[in-house]
Amino acid sequence: MTDIPADGRSTTLPDRLSVNPKSPFYDQAVLDRDVGIRFNGAEKNNVEEYCVSEGWVRLSAGNAKDRFGNAMTVKLKGKVEPYFRT
Repeated sequence: MTDIPADGRSTTLPDRLSVNPKSPFYDQAVLDRDVGIRFNGAEKNNVEEYCVSEGWVRLSAGNAKDRFGNAMTVKLKGKVEPYFRT
């Protein structure tokens, strides 16, 4: 059951979310609400994708790009806590 406040937006976050528009886990409506991620207790600002149930985040690795122009990423496992910043 989702909690829906008076403005009609859900207060629960998806189990998996990506910032890449080509991903099937991309959701612009959720991203517009400014999602924050705590990974192993530390605030992370370079998260490209996360999955709470599997316990991993995919972080961008600096300014490095692959041959297709996408950000190079590193997948780390641990405790993932997404939340709305606002």
